Amino acid sequence: MNYFNLPKIDLHCHLDGSVRPQTIIDIAHQQGVPLPSDDINEITSLMIAPETCQDLDEYLKRFELPLSVMQTQANIERISYEVFEDAARENVKYLELRFAPLLHLRAGLDLNQVIGSAITGMKKAEKLFDIKGNFILSVIRTMSKDRVNELIDVGALYLDKGVVAFDLAGSEQAGFCQDFVPHAQYAVEKGYQITIHSGEQGDGQNVYDAVSLLGAKRIGHGIGISSHASAYDLVKGEGVVLESCPSSNIQTKAVSDLRHHPINAFYKDGVLITINTDNRTVSNTTMSEEVRKVMEEFKLSRNDYFEIYKVSIAHSFACESVKKHLLTFVES
Repeated sequence: MNYFNLPKIDLHCHLDGSVRPQTIIDIAHQQGVPLPSDDINEITSLMIAPETCQDLDEYLKRFELPLSVMQTQANIERISYEVFEDAARENVKYLELRFAPLLHLRAGLDLNQVIGSAITGMKKAEKLFDIKGNFILSVIRTMSKDRVNELIDVGALYLDKGVVAFDLAGSEQAGFCQDFVPHAQYAVEKGYQITIHSGEQGDGQNVYDAVSLLGAKRIGHGIGISSHASAYDLVKGEGVVLESCPSSNIQTKAVSDLRHHPINAFYKDGVLITINTDNRTVSNTTMSEEVRKVMEEFKLSRNDYFEIYKVSIAHSFACESVKKHLLTFVES
């Protein structure tokens, strides 16, 4: 099967985790940003997480270098454009790209400039390539909550103009949802969809809380429901979609290897799953590769693939016209 040619949808991909290494070098040279090396191989090695990460926190350290150059409008726009270009060139038809705007204020940008620049890059790519997209605004759970509502307010100016959802990301601690109930409610009132990173490190209660307390319609990863019956039943019963990221889950030790990833068991039992990259650079992957790994490991058929593709369409945060467009690629 030609996985490259399959139409693909990526609902869980991080902007700062998908930067081209050469772009880091180009920007650093242009703007005098200090780098640990000018060697493309060394920079690449610093941006790709090893398969032997101890945990999620070690994996997250790979974002430090990209963030160092993502502090101007031009750089954010360029990187946004390039991620959509890279996805389009491997036949990704729709991409929901997420990032945390509060991490891009070091050099004096305001939130409006940060979000606007990312959307501008996306729109430029949409005009040149056969891809559609939207942005999900993330908040890092371990940061101060002082500006979360401000982020929601500024992002709301772009709702249905390139922004669609609110997310919580970063290091996962037990019970984190309790602290964000008012913020999630505020986001919903403003018109955001909700997707939450939870259960990535085995805590199924976090998934239960993300759905029951925060109103999440999708869950980033959700591995933890495997060992938490109440969370499993809630996710399955409410039709909550799991944004599965197989390679990333192996790197962060959420699972030991692909053979033990629960994505196939979820799929066979009727839990709604999707296949995604998480971070194209940090996980050194593509959508074609993620699809290939899952289909070959679990011996899924072409029909299985298009069933998963249709779940991605139905539960994307795209508008109805884009969803109809994406359905035109479904084989009868």
